[in-house]
Amino acid sequence: MAGCSRGSLPTWMTAAASRVDLTGGAASPPHLGSSSSPSPSSSPGPAPSSGADQELGMFERALSAAGAAFVSAIIVNPLDVAKTRLQAQAAGVLYHQPPQMAALGPDAILSEFKCSPSCTRGLILGEPVCPPDCFQYKGTLDVFLKVVRQEGFGRLWRGTNAGLALAVPTVGIYLPCYDIFRNWIEDFTRSNAPGLTPYAPLVAGSVARSLACIACSPIELARTRMQAYKEFRPGVKPPGMYKTLVGVLSPLASSSQNVQNYRALWTGVGAQLARDVPFSGICWSTLEPIRRKLLGLVGEEGNAASVLGANFAAGFVAGSLAAGATCPLDVAKTRRQIEDTEKAMRMTTRQTLTEIWRSGGVKGLFTGVGPRVARAGPSVGIVVSFYEVVKYALHQRQTS
Repeated sequence: MAGCSRGSLPTWMTAAASRVDLTGGAASPPHLGSSSSPSPSSSPGPAPSSGADQELGMFERALSAAGAAFVSAIIVNPLDVAKTRLQAQAAGVLYHQPPQMAALGPDAILSEFKCSPSCTRGLILGEPVCPPDCFQYKGTLDVFLKVVRQEGFGRLWRGTNAGLALAVPTVGIYLPCYDIFRNWIEDFTRSNAPGLTPYAPLVAGSVARSLACIACSPIELARTRMQAYKEFRPGVKPPGMYKTLVGVLSPLASSSQNVQNYRALWTGVGAQLARDVPFSGICWSTLEPIRRKLLGLVGEEGNAASVLGANFAAGFVAGSLAAGATCPLDVAKTRRQIEDTEKAMRMTTRQTLTEIWRSGGVKGLFTGVGPRVARAGPSVGIVVSFYEVVKYALHQRQTS
């Protein structure tokens, strides 16, 4: 109910959902077992963090976040593949190799060139084959159909192992650090500069995301390259995460600067930070007020399911908006990570964005925005809601 007190909200929900007032002041904390509303005339003052949020340690937070990331990475991976393929195609990556296939004979051509029903087939050596246009992706659904038909259903989960290897440590660093930094910033600003308190989610999210990006950038590089490239040789398994990273370093193997060569594993980290830091700031500064509003409507009638729904809805909206706004930077990140290693190390994010603008204009900068938004909305919703539920379960276990 709209008129319910904040003290009646579940005590296990994230502290920011009950502690920050968008007007700049600090709301009264939830009082355990209290159903009375705080006095309207009471002045805002420092408030302790909610019990669940403070009692959980770094390990428990990381475990909650890692579980959420694991579930999300598996569910949304096909959309990630579609987004990466569309962006890689715009960067010049080819998904057909007619000369090599023709050299193998008509049987190899037919086994490799699996046409969609809508394709206009040509003839080679008297046999019907697909023209290269049939391997051009025209949209998200077209990527799904062609990947399944030409490479198999499992290829939609290409890079899932790298995605899991990336998501678990990334979110395991990101969400716990966000929680801790936000609490610190809110406590400090509440006492010293109440007007800055609403900006705590934005600052905390940006700093936490920067730490996570830098720590896990090599895995992100491997995942992007695994999803972007197609294996053309029949019966040959595409390279995994380790071989992909070795392939990044191979062109630099002849150089005497062995230590500096490992910088190639962080190729595109600047573009990734330029994408993820604004994404995080937009996402959390949008998510927190929406979540507080929805949880305030739930009030005394709230239960675990309603709070789960509030977190998912807020995360879905915030993730979708942030993904759309930062799509040009995502395109730049993908292009830098799939380029030739030596060229990528010479380029800057600004130069990459300029190159994309000159070749494709606005359309080029927003290549893959559909699957990116479709992926980010449910992904953020799943991670945030699952994270809160696991935090609740761990808190209940500690207090029982």
